[in-house]
Parts: sequence; C-alpha cells; structure tokens
Amino acid sequence: MAFTADEVSVSHIGNRLENGLRTVRTSGAGTDLAEPVSILRVLLVEDDHRLANLLAARLKREGYDAVPCFSGTEGLDRAMNGDFDVAIGDVLLPGLDGVSLVSGLREHGIQLPVLILTARDTVDDRVAGLRAGADDYLVKPFAFAELLARVEALTRRFARDQRLRHGRLVLDPPARRVTVEGRSIELTAKEFDLLECLLRNAGRVMSRTELNEYVWDFSFDAQTKVVDLYVHYLRKKLGDAGDLIQTVRGVGYAIGR
Repeated sequence: MAFTADEVSVSHIGNRLENGLRTVRTSGAGTDLAEPVSILRVLLVEDDHRLANLLAARLKREGYDAVPCFSGTEGLDRAMNGDFDVAIGDVLLPGLDGVSLVSGLREHGIQLPVLILTARDTVDDRVAGLRAGADDYLVKPFAFAELLARVEALTRRFARDQRLRHGRLVLDPPARRVTVEGRSIELTAKEFDLLECLLRNAGRVMSRTELNEYVWDFSFDAQTKVVDLYVHYLRKKLGDAGDLIQTVRGVGYAIGR
C-alpha cells in the first residue's frame, strides 16, 4: 500500500544500534558511566508540512528522534551542524533542491547517509541523485514500511563505519585520523583521545575529572588546568570547527549539547 497522509498501520522494524562508548568512572561516586542504546536521529527535509510532520510522527513511534525541516537551505545547515544518523530529503525543495543539498554535504566532506524521496521515476533522475552522493532513492508514493526498511538498511551500513561525526568534523579511531570538511587535522595522541571522548559522549557534559580519567587515566589537581589547556589546543587546531566544543562553566565541556 502506498503511503498517504491517512495511513494508520505501521510496520515495526525493531533493530536499534548501540554506540561503542568507553566507560568513564565518576570521581568518588564509585559508578561507571555508559550510554544506553542510542536513539537514532533522522533529519527529514520535506517542504510539504503535513507530510513532513506525519512522517516525523511515524518515525518517532518507531523509536527514532525525527527532526523535520521544510527547505533545502535549512536542511543543509542542520545536516552540517547537527548530529544526525541519517537524512531523508525530497528532491523538489525551496531554496536548495535535494540533489544540490546532497552535493553540498559531500563537498564539505560530510558522509551522512541520505535517502532521496521524489515523484520523478526516470533513470536520469535516479542517476543524478546517486551521482551527487545520495545513498538510496525512494519514489513517491511509497509504503511506509519500505521507508522504514530503507532507513534501517542505511543506519546498519553506517554503523559498520566506526568513524565519529559531528557536523563538519569526522574522527576515525582505527586510523587515528581527524578531518574537517575533508581536510586532515594533525593532533597529538592526547588531543586525539580528548576529542574522541567528547564525540563518543556527544550531547552530554563531561566534567574535567571524567575527561582527565579517560585521557590521562589518573586523577589530578584541578588547579593544573590540564584539560582546559588541551581543549585550547584542540580548538586552535580545529579552526572554525573548534566552536563545536562548548564550555559549561563550573563543570566541563561538551559537544552537541
């Protein structure tokens, strides 16, 4: 059955992914901190407000954090500066069409998986979207169950990639490599470990003590300002992307809070 605004049945696809987060012990608390199974974040770019909100509601019922936006320009900005696991975008969008949106992401080195939605069903249209960097293509009208299946397939494929991403920033743990918009950033071992800790715990404030125990593996006198110093080094080396590291006064640091 094709998906319409009046569809009420939902096919549940239950697989969810888990972040490979390193455990961090809180100082004096005697407890280990570890993130639970992550909620996958979906960016939904669709100029039909009714359809966008309905799709977002259905995706949320399936356990996703679905964020709708209604123009290609807004979609590109959110994709570049947000922390999403997959994006769904229509081809015909105001401001910036879906194919140009995908091209913009790829040009900035952002490999966010993208599922293109379109009413166009010609081979040339599909080829244009895929060559621009889209990962999958779904023709309207579509069954909601198929949309879910394709999103699951994209997130499974993406999960096998161990790289950590936030906006323009990509960190590859196995390769010990960091890039911003595709440009390689040279970091020391401790700078890399500090950035990895913040990315693995994106959305959560990490105290200076937690960061120190993760990176240096020992407690220290907070007056030495070691963590603050290395955050300063990181921000300087990351350039404009250094603004992603947020200072939480009196507590510590966070990315994506």
